[in-house]
Amino acid sequence: MQRMSQTKHVLIVDEDRETRAVLAGHLERNGYRVTAASSGASLQRALDRTRVDLVVLDVLMGDDDGLRTCRSLLASSEVPVILITHRPDEVDRIVGLEMGADDYLVKPLNYREMLARIRNVLRRVNSVARVSAAPQSRLYRFGGWQLDIVARELSDPNGRHKPLRSSEYRVLASLLAHGNRVVSRGRLIELARGRDADPFDRSIDVRISRLRAILGDDARGPRIIKTVHGEGYVIGVLVERG
Repeated sequence: MQRMSQTKHVLIVDEDRETRAVLAGHLERNGYRVTAASSGASLQRALDRTRVDLVVLDVLMGDDDGLRTCRSLLASSEVPVILITHRPDEVDRIVGLEMGADDYLVKPLNYREMLARIRNVLRRVNSVARVSAAPQSRLYRFGGWQLDIVARELSDPNGRHKPLRSSEYRVLASLLAHGNRVVSRGRLIELARGRDADPFDRSIDVRISRLRAILGDDARGPRIIKTVHGEGYVIGVLVERG
């Protein structure tokens, strides 16, 4: 069991009371603090009251659509999100990943898999936080852009802030932390999805595509985030720390 000072707080959002109770009980038995919510409105009330380390969100929640709730949450918060989908196909998964969700689970849930994915997401968040804590690395300047990894703010060459979702931030911060060295696709997939992710997973492609769009990087001939075929990705402009 985790010591109380290290206990991670997971917020479960599912309209089904029995599902919430089962998930909460399983997580609590494995050392997590759990809050349960039945809708997007109750999710927001919980976030207003207390700090949450991770949200597990059901995509289908009647009139209070889970994808709409996810979109709103990712636009207003940096808390990582794992989606629960009801369909084994890629529709909900790809839509959720494109919005910036960190991972997904398919019902019926495998509780060991759920625990593994929660641990993976929290480990990725903590890994980037440790990199971000280095005082000499608070600011990354690259191609006229600036990433403040304490404030977690991206600014364009004119000083305007550009919002980043948590998964996009982690991928960009990791690329910048490596300076102008190549980061393998597998490493970035691990950051975006976890160690058990399929090496052919599209999630990293979605993140890189979104980052290039935010940075105004031409997808056909990117200047800032370059693809190194067979190896991974690299920042193609000078990276300065300060």
